[in-house]
Formats: sequence, structure tokens, C-alpha cells
Amino acid sequence: MNVFNRKTSFLLIFFLILILKPALCEVKMPRLVSDSMVLQRGAEVKIWGWADPGEEISIEFNDRTYRTVTGKDRKWEVQLAALETGGPYTMEIIASNRISLNNILIGDVWICSGQSNMELSMERVKPVYADEIAHSANPNIRQFIVPDRYDFKEPQDDLPDGKWEAASPETILRFTAVGYFFAKELYDKYQIPIGLINASLGGSPVEAWMSEEALKGFPHHLATAMEFRNDSLTQQIIKSDNDRINAWYRLLKSRDKGITPGQTPWFDSSYDASNWPTMELPAFWDEQGLGEVNGVVWFRKEIEIPKTIVGKPVKLLMGTIVDRDSTYINGQFVGTISYKYPPRRYEVESTVLTPGKNIITVRVINSLGRGGFIKDKPYQLSAGATTVDLTGEWQYQLGAAMEPLERQTFIRWKPLGLYNAMIAPLINYSIKGVIWYQGEANTKNPAEYQKTFPALINDWRKKWDQGDFPFLYVQLANFMGVRDQPSESQWAELREAQLKSLRVANTAMAVTTDIGEWNDIHPLNKKEVGKRLALAAQKVAYYEKNVVCSGPAYKSMKVEDDKIILSFTNTGSGLVAKGKDELDHFAICGADKKFVWADARIEGDKVVVWNDSIANPMAVRYAWADNPEGANLYNKEGLPASPFRTDEF
Repeated sequence: MNVFNRKTSFLLIFFLILILKPALCEVKMPRLVSDSMVLQRGAEVKIWGWADPGEEISIEFNDRTYRTVTGKDRKWEVQLAALETGGPYTMEIIASNRISLNNILIGDVWICSGQSNMELSMERVKPVYADEIAHSANPNIRQFIVPDRYDFKEPQDDLPDGKWEAASPETILRFTAVGYFFAKELYDKYQIPIGLINASLGGSPVEAWMSEEALKGFPHHLATAMEFRNDSLTQQIIKSDNDRINAWYRLLKSRDKGITPGQTPWFDSSYDASNWPTMELPAFWDEQGLGEVNGVVWFRKEIEIPKTIVGKPVKLLMGTIVDRDSTYINGQFVGTISYKYPPRRYEVESTVLTPGKNIITVRVINSLGRGGFIKDKPYQLSAGATTVDLTGEWQYQLGAAMEPLERQTFIRWKPLGLYNAMIAPLINYSIKGVIWYQGEANTKNPAEYQKTFPALINDWRKKWDQGDFPFLYVQLANFMGVRDQPSESQWAELREAQLKSLRVANTAMAVTTDIGEWNDIHPLNKKEVGKRLALAAQKVAYYEKNVVCSGPAYKSMKVEDDKIILSFTNTGSGLVAKGKDELDHFAICGADKKFVWADARIEGDKVVVWNDSIANPMAVRYAWADNPEGANLYNKEGLPASPFRTDEF
């Protein structure tokens, strides 16, 4: 019997070897090296992959043949000679199997990275860029989306999926909006194919994008990364969070009087809500008499629908809602969004509305903090040119009050994880440079960002081993409410950290404090962001000598009597006070370090700042706020000055 078992095992192993051997011998290519890719012009371009040790690899590309042999580590690579702009080309990889890669272009490749404002797609901004989307067809602008994932154990050498796509009305909604407008500006100017590698993730802090080597300079972040190498810990956290969150929502559902079994649900158009109180929307409900409550609140509004709308497709815009909503019209469900940031844009079927009285019902769940409807967003129902305004008086009723739900642990944002999984697989791919939009997630510790952000830039340059390639980034936009007096601001401090990062060689910054939105951390004007990054690229990456790529930047100050005189770089053709005769949003202080609003005027290439009540001024701040609305120091090229303070620079 034992002899039989040994023979059987031997035969089984023999047949497994025969079956598996062809698969092991087949050459495997990384996801990035695939159909429709854009290769970096004018650089040593690496083509790499995996095969059995000793496997001979031959690559035919652009009338040249390259050969290599797979090493003992199953890896192989070849270096293509410096490539000239052009295409489309085909690449043949020949070994025990043959791979053909088609529609390859040679141009400039840019990494697009950061958090949600880089990740934000053209889908999100389509209401303001309908014409650009309709005319987006361009086979020379392409994007590769890096899948969102993390890994704390080791740098990954490949991606699980992904493909190159050319811009078109069918694909453009998946493109990073900032990246697309950046690419379009460059293509329109230089007629060079542009490849975008979109490696971005909403909410991610800078330390999540740093390698283990870089994190050694920040021991507390490295310790966190090492802690999350423990699979049992991460699984325990994920399970604990899921169990706690699911239990909270189960309890909420069981308590919600609006969906009590056996009773008419509150979204039903036949439900009698005549005794419900009212509040004015949009607003947070703690401002409207309901108090600071978490749980579920129902809202109902009766509207009159003209006959001209009935029978037509309708768009329902419900602004943005904190946190999640389920929305109904006449008892029919029309849409839901599960978190606070996305705009509520619901397509309503033509059969839902009736002439005359119609009822809109919104079930809002808020688990932590303030709940409600964000002001200065569109709340309307429309069909063609006919629009019904939905702001104003709404009925409301508390469905269930709940204890606040503790936030979940976002493991994907922990240090190192995104570098290992989303950046490490890219570093063999030759690039022109990086565009970066990030910082919102680090505003709680701006002082640390002054160190971590430059460390990331240097880390990536070291890993790519392409020298000091251009690294272009976006300074945080204006956001949150406007304050009527000068105040401290962590957002302003983070912008200062970004400004100081210009000390790193071959970097440039796009100032956006004039194109944000007070009520949206994701402002829609991504076209201007892309344009300003492209201006920076013209200067830093394409060496255009006569391009003014940024607005005025603070250089130095001197005190003369009761005034402070400021000097700037990047003044371009001259300084201007945009939109007014006088400058706004300057503040000044004396020895007491209490800042007050200041008068300021332009004198040549200087700005003179004073306040008649301060005889011995000590320092000036400009646009120093979460939302420096009204700050209007520009150069004549139309680019805004970066916020700054002289007391810490």
C-alpha cells in the first residue's frame, strides 16, 4: 500500500510539473506596460517583466531589437534608447511566448497623485464642463488609473489591474479633472502626447505615500506602519469597526419611526404629515430648533409641478447633505448618496411627477457632528428651461435619536501603505514629472508637513532615480466660513508649509486661494487648477524663459517709521489690486502681536502696509485665514499672490 502511495504521489508531481511548466515559462508584463501606453520621450525607458530564470527575451520596437536574459530572481529588463516623440507603434516581446503591445505613443508621462482633489473625476465636475466633455476626443491624451489599495509589508512590484485609456466623451468622465485639464493645456501648446498615471486616493495624508526609508526620519509614523504589518491586528480592527457600524445602523433602523413595520412609511405620499414642524432649508438642523441630535431626520416638502414638466425627464438637485440621504418623490425612491461630499444629482423618470401637488421626502442620517443641508448649493427640480426652487420651508420630524457613532479606522490612510501598493509598482516607469494635490488631510499638523512633504519629494526622486524631475503641486484652496477679524488658521499654516517647500529644487506651486468654495472642500473649478499647473510645467519642465508661472511671492520686509514695506518675487509685469483700487486682506501687528486689519497700497514693485493705530509695526500677514475671501494681490499676468506671514517666514 505504501509503495502504491509513493508511486501515485510521484506520478501526481510529475503531471503537475508538466502542467505548470508552460505557465511558468510564459513571460509576464507589468500592468503599466500594456496596450495604448505612453512612453517617456528623451529618456532611458525601461521595459521589464518576469519569466523563468535563464529565459531569453527579445523585444522589437521602433525598428530596433533589444535582448536580455531573465535572472535568477525571475526578473528581466531592457533599456530602450532615447525615444523621439511619435506613434502609434507596436512592441513585440518574444520568448517562449509572444506578446504584442499595440497603439503605443511616445510623449511625456506625468504622475498625478495626492488626495481627493486630484482623484476627483470629470464626472464630478461635468455640470460646469459640458462643452469640454463633449469635445474631449484626443487619442494623444491618455490615463492609467492605479487601483486603490494598500500594503504595509513590502513594496509591490505590480498592480492587480488597470489599463491605458485615451480621452474621449466615452472615457473622459473617469479622468482626473485636474490631470486632464493640465494635460490638455500642455498638449494644445506642445502637440506632444501626454500620459497621466493617476495614483491618488481621497483623504490620504502625505505619510501614507512615503516609503519605509523616508519614514525613518519620522519614527512615530514608521512605528504606526510597522504596527499595521500585523494582519491579525488589521483584521481585528476591520471586524470591530464593521460590527460596531452595522450594529449602529441596525439599531437606527429598528428605532426609526418613519419606517415602522405595519405603519404607513413617512416617504409614502399618502402619509399625513400635517402636524410636522417646519424649518428653513438649506441649514444645519441644530440652527433650526431641532438641536444637536444624531440619528435620522425626515424632511418633506409639497411642491406644485406645472404641466410643462410632466412626462419629461427631470433632474433633482439636492445640494450636498450631511451625511447620507435617501430621497423620494411621491413615494418613489429616486436616489441615495452615502456620505457628505458628493453633490446630490438625481435623474427622475418621466412617470414619477404628476401635474399639481407633488411631495419630495428626504431621509437624512447623520452619525456624528452636525447634520443638515449645506448652504449655497443648488436645491431645485428642473426639466429643460423650467425650474422649481426647493429652498425655503420644509416640514421635518425626528425619526430616531442615536448616540454618536465613533469614526471608523481608515487603515488605508496609515503611513507607508499607499506607497507600497500604489507608488512602488510605478517606479520602473520613466516619467516627466509629478503633479500633486494634497494637504487637506494634514492640516492638523502643519509644522510636521514642513518636513514630511519635502521628504516625500526627495523620497520619490530617489526611488525613480531620474534626478530632480519636476514636482508641481497645488496650494490649498480657500475653504470654510469667512471670519471678520484676523485669526489663527491651520489651513493658512499648511499653505505656508507648501510655500516653504519651494525651497526644494525644481518645484513649483499653483496658488488657488481665489478659486475655492467656502462650502465645499472639493471646488469645481479644476480647469483653472490644471491651467496653473501647466504654467508651472512650462517654466520648470519645458524651460520656457518668458513664462510667468506664479503670482507674487513674499521675499522680505523692512520697517520705515509706522509702515512696513514688503518686497516680492514673481511680480511679472507688475503688481495689481485685482477688482479694487485698494488691497484687501492685509493684517498688521505691533509688539503685542495682536493682528488687526491694515491699509495697504502698491508702490512700484513694493507693497506698503500700515494701520494708523500702530506706531511701531512688527509684522504683516496676508490672506492668513482658512478662507481669505477678498485677498486681491495679483501680478498683471492674473496670478494671485500666495498667503504669507512675515512673523514666521
